[in-house]
Amino acid sequence: MEKRATMVDVAELAGVSQATVSLVLNGVTNARISKLTRRRVLDAAETLGYRRGKAHPVPEGRQRVIGLIIDEVSTTPFAPPFIVGARDEAALQDVTVATFCTRSDPALEQAAIDLLVSQKTIGILYASLITRQVSVPDRFGELPLVLLNCYERKLRYPSVVPGDLVGGFTAAEALLKAGHRRIAHLAGETILEASVDREKGFRQAMDKWGIPQQDQLVTLGGWTIRAGRERALELLSQPNPPTAIFCFNDRMAIGCYEAARTLGMRVPQDLSIIGFDDEDLSAYLDPRLSTMVLPHDEMARWAVGQLLDGYQAADQDERLQKIKIECEFIERESIAPPRG
Repeated sequence: MEKRATMVDVAELAGVSQATVSLVLNGVTNARISKLTRRRVLDAAETLGYRRGKAHPVPEGRQRVIGLIIDEVSTTPFAPPFIVGARDEAALQDVTVATFCTRSDPALEQAAIDLLVSQKTIGILYASLITRQVSVPDRFGELPLVLLNCYERKLRYPSVVPGDLVGGFTAAEALLKAGHRRIAHLAGETILEASVDREKGFRQAMDKWGIPQQDQLVTLGGWTIRAGRERALELLSQPNPPTAIFCFNDRMAIGCYEAARTLGMRVPQDLSIIGFDDEDLSAYLDPRLSTMVLPHDEMARWAVGQLLDGYQAADQDERLQKIKIECEFIERESIAPPRG
């Protein structure tokens, strides 16, 4: 699936802040923005193809509002892309997004639903911060519903999740293509579907390349910087240490950087590292971290599109599927061929 341009992309190309892009593209006339800057933003948007989409008809009597019900927003940096992606995609159709953080509390979810139903809104995006299977309460059936970063086994509603397995495969293959054969994997916790799928992708890539897998090079149970540092120190202190490490996430990769420095190793000359999630900090490490994008923004945009298009779908069954959006590989400077 082709990645759509975002306001962040437009801001980067135009050399301005995202706030400036928002003001220009939303036609705020009293903002103190020069004509030259406005022209630069509009040119960047045109170059990237960031423009208003086709009009979506909204049923008579419906408010141009979509409800985004999410379980958590404050524990990680991964919630904002859901909110921003949904907001920006909806804004292309003059639709606004109302966000409710419920922590999966049934009473809070019911209060949000009651409000959205009473206001005759377009529908609901039901989002989970962690990719997982959910059981959607029947009360959600009062409005059209799309599942974001979660899914039901019965597939009653359209759902979208990241392609973590393919992402793990792509990450491992990036190291294999660089010439590495002794590759370690710092896996996440087994209770997380993302961790299980990324490890599966890693193992499939090793199998495809005919590389015998050594279980001592796969360590389980972590996601923090500290866990990455401790597990990397153990791996790199072996008599025959790995020449490359694929980490479950960018935070563990930062821990790997620290472990390498502690042992007097250089990244990538002595050790190649790839992370996952493309957190903001990854682009500011020295060297910058190669990683995989967690496509939350694009997932949210897809979910909004499904919700808006749902009113026009003649065959509802075609939409009841679990869509996986590809995790893009971001190549930076943390990968190099092994020494010798």
